[in-house]
Amino acid sequence: MNTQQQLRQLVNARRGLIVPGAFNAMSARVVADMGFEAIYVTGAGVTNMWFGLPDQAFMGLTDIADHTARIRDAVDVPLIVDADTGFGNALNTYHAVRTLERAGADCIQLEDQISPKRCGHFNGKEVIEASEMIGKIKAAADARRNPDTLIMARTDAAAVHGFDAAVERAQSYADAGADILFVEAVTSAEHIRALPQRLQAPQLMNMVIGGKTPITSTEELASMGFSIVLYANAALQGAIAGMQKALGVLKTAHHLHEDPALVAPFAERQRLVNKQQWDMLEKKYKST
Repeated sequence: MNTQQQLRQLVNARRGLIVPGAFNAMSARVVADMGFEAIYVTGAGVTNMWFGLPDQAFMGLTDIADHTARIRDAVDVPLIVDADTGFGNALNTYHAVRTLERAGADCIQLEDQISPKRCGHFNGKEVIEASEMIGKIKAAADARRNPDTLIMARTDAAAVHGFDAAVERAQSYADAGADILFVEAVTSAEHIRALPQRLQAPQLMNMVIGGKTPITSTEELASMGFSIVLYANAALQGAIAGMQKALGVLKTAHHLHEDPALVAPFAERQRLVNKQQWDMLEKKYKST
């Protein structure tokens, strides 16, 4: 199976697949090395870690496509790619899907916020008309060169129009051709439980550490029938905490030893970037 087929099979199993986010090729290598079966290329993570900016539409199509291509080259697992609002109207969305599919995306996520969008767990969100989003989803489905490429439709309408309106939108997006549904920033356990009962299409539930949605165990979400449990920025938040801890020691002690509790060993860093493989290639191509 190719990676698109692998992801479709994982989604259809509806077993609460944990999908961590990656914000660059190294973080993707760590996620894959830990044995996770799929990776989410996070727009918030790219924006935060690449630009040092909040998740408020500072990332463009070229940025996420470049990161996707680098991550695709670094790992073999399926990639779910955050395409924000499609970077414009339905025609821009068509182009975005072509671009991201070419870069290595196996699933492309689109959301129904107005542009400029903002993090789903920020206040002050607004959404476009459902009819406009339906046009974007149809464009995305038509743009696919590979019929196995998945389209994920996210709605942020719960924060704007209420939970019932978000469910209604999600159903209309499935009817328009979305393969996976993502109702963002659900604020109660009751609403989490209601989603798989009210929507038949495969669904993703986003667990944002410190966000608006109650953290719920993966086992419980799997038992409800969710296909994917997303931890989009767990690695990013862990990386920030790790950097702050190591650099805090360096600032106070004025030195750092190779302490695995603070820094990854030098050899581990080289293992993750496949240095041994590159050494072998260097030897293979070295002139004699």
